[in-house]
Amino acid sequence: MSVAFDSGAMLAACSVRPGVYRMFDEQGKLLYVGKARNLKNRLSSYFRKSGLAPKTAALVAKIAQVETTVTSSETEALLLEQTLIKEWRPPYNILLRDDKSYPYAYLSAGDYPRLGIHRGSKKGKGRYFGPYPSAGAIRESLNLLQKAFLVRQCEDSYFRNRTRPCLQYQIKRCKAPCVGLVEPAEYAEDVRHSVMFLEGRSRALNEELSAAMEKAAMNLDFERAAELRDQVSLLRRVQEQQSMEGGTGDIDVIAALVNPGGACVHLISVRGGRVLGSKNFFPQVAIEEDASEVLLAFLSQYYLGNQERDLPSELIVNTQHEDFGTLLEAIGETRGRELAIGYRVRGTRARWQQLAVTNAEQALAARLANRQHLASRFEALAEALGLDESPQRLECYDISHSSGEATVASCVVFGPEGPLKSDYRRYNIEGVTAGDDYAAMHQALTRRFSKLKEGEGKLPDVLLVDGGKGQLAMAQDVLKELAVPDLILLGVAKGVTRKPGFETLYLNDAAHEFTLPGDSPALHLIQQVRDEAHRFAITGHRARRGKARRTSSLEEVAGVGPKRRRELLKHFGGLQELNRASTEEIAKAPGISKKLAESIYAALHSE
Repeated sequence: MSVAFDSGAMLAACSVRPGVYRMFDEQGKLLYVGKARNLKNRLSSYFRKSGLAPKTAALVAKIAQVETTVTSSETEALLLEQTLIKEWRPPYNILLRDDKSYPYAYLSAGDYPRLGIHRGSKKGKGRYFGPYPSAGAIRESLNLLQKAFLVRQCEDSYFRNRTRPCLQYQIKRCKAPCVGLVEPAEYAEDVRHSVMFLEGRSRALNEELSAAMEKAAMNLDFERAAELRDQVSLLRRVQEQQSMEGGTGDIDVIAALVNPGGACVHLISVRGGRVLGSKNFFPQVAIEEDASEVLLAFLSQYYLGNQERDLPSELIVNTQHEDFGTLLEAIGETRGRELAIGYRVRGTRARWQQLAVTNAEQALAARLANRQHLASRFEALAEALGLDESPQRLECYDISHSSGEATVASCVVFGPEGPLKSDYRRYNIEGVTAGDDYAAMHQALTRRFSKLKEGEGKLPDVLLVDGGKGQLAMAQDVLKELAVPDLILLGVAKGVTRKPGFETLYLNDAAHEFTLPGDSPALHLIQQVRDEAHRFAITGHRARRGKARRTSSLEEVAGVGPKRRRELLKHFGGLQELNRASTEEIAKAPGISKKLAESIYAALHSE
């Protein structure tokens, strides 16, 4: 029997200094991390007798232990809070599901540098521009540069092995430096112009190109003048599209919005007065928070959570919070740069602010509408299956292979809010007869539900199996073997016509066969989940098959490393001739013993 948490004793011993508090449940799981200017006052607000929001009351009801850490200042408390949130991701905190790294435009080193997208650590030689808020934004810029200055964007391995120009040269997107059709000096000038654009010096670039165009025309080099005219025209069109009217400087415009169904933060990145792009974030909000709390949590995690993230000179936001001053101090301490936050803005900045708010409103409305649509499908499925309440977790399994080669089973998971991609799984199937889908399904389900018996993972409410009676029977056998608690089994078989909308469904066993109307929301949900399982299985199968086909059978032989493989292939003139060689002939190759030759021969001729 659990003992009620003694909040009075905890508060009596609590410090009035700044610090961080951590709330735990009975199992010792961290529920929430917070910071406070005065720990005792802040924690007292959680344990008052009335006036708590419903979600906050739900958090308090789970508290079994509270730990505090006193800090020397509120700024230090904020930094510690963000470190703990990033490390533990407590379920009741506002969590920013952020990308691991933002994309940069990367210009490699060398005589003929390439432009491309880069994520991750910046170890390569060359220059990095950005970061951009999304891959789409950076692709747009690179596409423009490819049209305007024809700087190559192909991978170095592709570039080194060309013997004739590729399609990009034919459609005037590259000058074919791979086969020497452009002089290094001319290419270097194109690279310099690309760099000017990426650095935001569009006005200087336009002036330089316009002057070069006039000079070429005066020298009667009309072909060159026409090329420069097209470049100037293209850059001006893009500049008009990407510039913020009357805008200058490096600014992030950020708007936070909270509705009963969720929260959205919209960020517009402006660098050098040019819009690099925008992005929507949908933070996980587990307790009642207003827009200012969501915005503070976002700014703290966004600018303090990743020290490599580009820092603008100013933020324009749509709401205020009393802790913004502490946040600015923390950013100044950790990043070594001052940052200004503007809320009551006028003129151009006010229009930017409203634009971010409008985008946040539209993005959140679209997300909530999609959630409501999906929720209605779950309710329709519950009605179709005769359930008392809507299922919260659907799992679907599918098998993919090519004539038995590289068999992969997929598991996809859906909830009322959509696909739960972090719970997706793939299983490489081994040790079954090629093409035996039943045995493959048996192995995948056994591996999945064995983990469940060991306490790993969650039990689905409905288990969908893509296939007919045979696959359904196989799933029944696995669940029976592992003594998995009763769950709803749903087999999905293509109908006689094998067209969408005519699927035959089997509920729990082959005897309960039924169909749903083609316009049924429940059937649409089943089709959506099944198609996602099919896509996920095919993607995994193709990756596994591609890897197998790129792998030489010599790589599996112990004692044959990359150097020996090269020497062997060089000695025999290729893998085809090596396959034809006998053990004795292989043993004659440099550095190959009789025993190793036997191992190589066995590997090359094994089934």
